[in-house]
Amino acid sequence: MLLPEWVITTLSILRPCLIGIITLCAIGLIVTTLLQSNSNDNTSQALAGGVHESYYSQNKGETRDGKLKKATIIFASIIAVCAILYFVTLLINNPA
Repeated sequence: MLLPEWVITTLSILRPCLIGIITLCAIGLIVTTLLQSNSNDNTSQALAGGVHESYYSQNKGETRDGKLKKATIIFASIIAVCAILYFVTLLINNPA
């Protein structure tokens, strides 16, 4: 399939941008993962049968760890979408 010149130029500019976004999000993913606290206390309570419902446990999304968890999910999603887009641009511009 013969592509117009502007498509080839756009794809050649888009690929390094996607790699840059993937790199920055990977660094952000590593940092947010390392900043999260260890949450083994919930696992031990579940195994022991203890149910501990408190205001803090109900509003975990508003805490620091909740925000870091959301950021981790966002960074991982961006990496997945950019990786798919990168390989789609390779398939579109495949000379074979």
